[in-house]
Amino acid sequence: MQQKEDNLKSIISHAKEYGFVFPSSEIYDGLAATYDYGQLGAELKNNIKSYWWKSMVQMNENIVGLDSAIFMHPSTWKASGHVDAFNDPLIDNKDSKKRYRADVLLEDAVEKIRKKIDKEVAKGFKRFGDDFNEEEFRKTNPNVLRNVTKINDIEDRMRATLGANDLEGVYDLIIDLGIVCPISGTKNWTEVRQFNLMFSTELGSVAGDASTIYLRPETAQGIFVNFLNVQKTGRMKIPFGIAQIGKAFRNEIVARQFIFRMREFEQMEMQFFVRPGEEMKWYDYWKDQRIKWHKSLGISEDSYRFHDHIKLAHYANAACDIEFDFPMGFKELEGIHSRTDFDLKQHEALSGKKLQYFDPELGESYTPYVVETSIGVDRMFLAILSSSLKEEQLENDTTRVVLALPPALAPYKVAVMPLKKGDGLQEKAREILTQLKYDFNCAYDEKDSPGKRYRRQDAIGTPYCVMVDHQTLEDNTVTIRDRDTMEQERVAIADLNGVFEERCSMKTLLK
Repeated sequence: MQQKEDNLKSIISHAKEYGFVFPSSEIYDGLAATYDYGQLGAELKNNIKSYWWKSMVQMNENIVGLDSAIFMHPSTWKASGHVDAFNDPLIDNKDSKKRYRADVLLEDAVEKIRKKIDKEVAKGFKRFGDDFNEEEFRKTNPNVLRNVTKINDIEDRMRATLGANDLEGVYDLIIDLGIVCPISGTKNWTEVRQFNLMFSTELGSVAGDASTIYLRPETAQGIFVNFLNVQKTGRMKIPFGIAQIGKAFRNEIVARQFIFRMREFEQMEMQFFVRPGEEMKWYDYWKDQRIKWHKSLGISEDSYRFHDHIKLAHYANAACDIEFDFPMGFKELEGIHSRTDFDLKQHEALSGKKLQYFDPELGESYTPYVVETSIGVDRMFLAILSSSLKEEQLENDTTRVVLALPPALAPYKVAVMPLKKGDGLQEKAREILTQLKYDFNCAYDEKDSPGKRYRRQDAIGTPYCVMVDHQTLEDNTVTIRDRDTMEQERVAIADLNGVFEERCSMKTLLK
């Protein structure tokens, strides 16, 4: 765990040093759990959003986009259940004065037991080598079976207590498991309490209950209240989806772990409207599609896993997370939920407006069911950053720091460099930059030695460097250097756009 914590510190340091993420309001000593994306962070973030938007909206004929307002009529949040049920169970440690989400403490306890199982499996593999049958080992090894039983017992109690909002039962489970505060190391806990996570503010110049509105805690409701607007104007036939990217706000009492959990964050959500009774078919479909989207980036498949929800939200009949192996361990990256017809029916009841779809094939009207996919942009950013940052030992006993970003997502695709100043090399390099910049975001770098410039581009994740030398002036060829292999090749200037289109284009991910 200490090594993982050190990895997170290295990521935070690298992100600030190279212009990816800065503490917000830093000159005023910052604001807790609030961050600004720097010049390279903004580019990477926009590329992530573009990859999601292209794959979700532009590659699907039956999914369209939306950009709804952050402020919504306050009745929206009454209908959605957020006013009454959008709470986190929190617990304080009396010695460290730190506050924790009770359900997260329990999930972390389960994760520690899972790691014990993984260690047993690793020992078995070491003992039996190629003859090792992992599936059979997991079914028969007494230590594994004992720990699996422990996990099942804990999850059964979590399901019962969290599902019934039994806060005393949640407290008892924390005590029974001997869970200690990570800071103080003690079990001196307060009772478990619920906190509503919505930010409220005043609309207009007169304060009072009538003018209280909320910053949206999710982007989904903007889609639901526009269901009929989009369906009718777009002549959409079920099944169809509505997607949007936007800011959301939650008054997280426990906001920590860099950009993983913030009070202001960005979501990429898609609500897919289906016939009642077909929701589980589409739920499985979107689980499959979303994990493929993640794995297309080339990150190790061992970094992902599915986790079924123990406590279902008030609107869901099925829910799971795609978890990613962050520096803090496996945590939620994306959620896939079967939301039933809860949202549309609630809005219909409170607004008095009919929110149904007439199905011409069935010849009847009904309230559609909804399957949701929801991913945090900031968490996706952290997942990519943490999986890409590496320190490599080179043959000449030196090391280099390299940010091996997927080329299609890298802030700069190409860095153009003259070998040295003078002799017309700078002018030629500028010509090449002009040729490339209409298709790719490019950097121009002429300061320091070529080696230092390569290291600098490695650290910010630029996949390719183009070196302009004296031979370029003679035959219009340049040297391309690959970030990951550090190998170099000679390429004609006229071919550069085609080469980088093939290697850096988002088409390769989408296909």
